[in-house]
Amino acid sequence: MRAARGRVLVSAHRCNDRALIERAIDLGADYVEFDLVREGDAVVVAHDPGSSGTIGYPDVLALLAASACGVHLDLKFGTATHALEVEVVEAALAAVGVERLVVTTGRERVIRHLRDWADTRGQPLRLGLSLGTDTAGRPWRERWRVLRSELFPASRLAACGADVVVAHWSLAALTLRGYCRRHRVPLLVWTVDSPRALAYWLRPGRAWMVTTNRPAQALHQRPAPSRGRQHA
Repeated sequence: MRAARGRVLVSAHRCNDRALIERAIDLGADYVEFDLVREGDAVVVAHDPGSSGTIGYPDVLALLAASACGVHLDLKFGTATHALEVEVVEAALAAVGVERLVVTTGRERVIRHLRDWADTRGQPLRLGLSLGTDTAGRPWRERWRVLRSELFPASRLAACGADVVVAHWSLAALTLRGYCRRHRVPLLVWTVDSPRALAYWLRPGRAWMVTTNRPAQALHQRPAPSRGRQHA
């Protein structure tokens, strides 16, 4: 899915039940974000194991396939062979196509496997590396090493094959906005909710997409399309 020229895309955050998905569709959100976790041998729509929503994964895809919204699929699990990850991505591709899909995760091995799998099939799959590792309790040297790799993520992106940077707005504001703009890497910023933060991040050129719990507010605040050059 391509943005209108100069526009920042809006992704409705954590739509893990039917009502939220239907509301995001009705609002006209560009993407609908939902989480997938593993429970035993099954994959369910939920942010955490044991907190399943009111809708199954095939039903989510059916709803979004019938709409104009894109699928923002956040994988909260990883397997040894990655066969399950491939299975859920294949289902999303079959439902909405590669142009309407972005897959995000903090698991670099999952991204690497999905990139290699997609490349062998000639699929330009959009894969986002989620930054923002919790380093509480770790030695300060390790905390600094992790933070530095997130503020300057070029080597991590190259190693795993991610082509989208996914970051909390506070991390994005430090170095990632400038990094992504210089290197023409799409920046997906989460979770942007306050009117002030939305006004900042929805300004063309500052991000490719924002994820928000307030999609109606974001769509209302988003500037009208311009004729200027679109930021990748």
